[in-house]
Amino acid sequence: MSKTIKLAVLKGDGIGPEVVDATLRVLDAVQDSVKGLEIKYEFADAGYYCIAKYGTNLPRETIEVLKKTDCVLKGPMTTPEEEGAPPSVAVQIRKLFDLYANIRPAKVYPRTNPIREDIDLVIVRENTEGLYAGIELKLPDAAVAMRVITKKGSERIGRIALELAKNRKKHLTIVHKANILRLTDGLFKNTIYEIAKKDFPEVQVDDAHIDIMTANLIKRPHEYDVVVAENMFGDILSDEAAHVAGGIGLAAAANIGENYAMFEPVHGSAPKYTGKNVVNPIATILSMKMMFEWFKLNSVANLIDNAVIEVLKEGKTLTYDLGGSAKTYEVADSIAKKVGELANLIKL
Repeated sequence: MSKTIKLAVLKGDGIGPEVVDATLRVLDAVQDSVKGLEIKYEFADAGYYCIAKYGTNLPRETIEVLKKTDCVLKGPMTTPEEEGAPPSVAVQIRKLFDLYANIRPAKVYPRTNPIREDIDLVIVRENTEGLYAGIELKLPDAAVAMRVITKKGSERIGRIALELAKNRKKHLTIVHKANILRLTDGLFKNTIYEIAKKDFPEVQVDDAHIDIMTANLIKRPHEYDVVVAENMFGDILSDEAAHVAGGIGLAAAANIGENYAMFEPVHGSAPKYTGKNVVNPIATILSMKMMFEWFKLNSVANLIDNAVIEVLKEGKTLTYDLGGSAKTYEVADSIAKKVGELANLIKL
């Protein structure tokens, strides 16, 4: 193997620096274990803490760093909620690089107390439209937000979801509310059905309203494979799916565009745990697994995934959310050590 990856690293706010630093320990172990693989880190500032210094949470200097790298590891960041405040860093980066597909797996790992042991699904969330387009109007006695759904946006997220389903269990579920939002969700649903009929005849496609889908993810999550939804619905469902499968501390995410990608944990910055070295770093570590999948380095991705599985199976270093008392960096070091052991076994 001969591969050099230029990775931008944004540590973020709250617990962000801790889970990112923990993940870098695992990445260093991967580099040490995989011959010919080199990861060049480019660190930059982004997050709520930047506003006082730069007047924004995503400085221009950071954007220039991102443009010079292949992809970015983004730690959790606190998003201000005050009127007139800058939008979230994640939303800004998604728009800057047109990262239109948010891929969020929900898979059961050992010792995670899921609703069922056989859950293995993926939420595919459209990442640039819907209410997240951020088009709002303030009227004298009201505020209005525009929900934007386009044919182009529906087509490209539909193709990503269908291609993923084709390579998994050949089942795609479209989530919508077209019985009420007939124009916007009608466009979303019908566009994906059209593409499926024309180009993906081997994929079984069905659909569900968002309200019943939230119930179905609890009652029968094992019946789903790939689920595609517009921005807001996908955000809600992926958080729910993460908890159903075992916890938000293991929920990873990839934001994919044509030429760039961002990888981040699904969970937030959890400021009350800042500096305590107690939070679970596995969601961020698994996000890096998804980075290697994006680069089509599946053997490296599997190495990380198997290392996580083995550490969880052993049960010696589990954080509080999984019933243990291990520290963040202890979990990272255990996974890093396991990476080396497994790499030696398979001679990567």
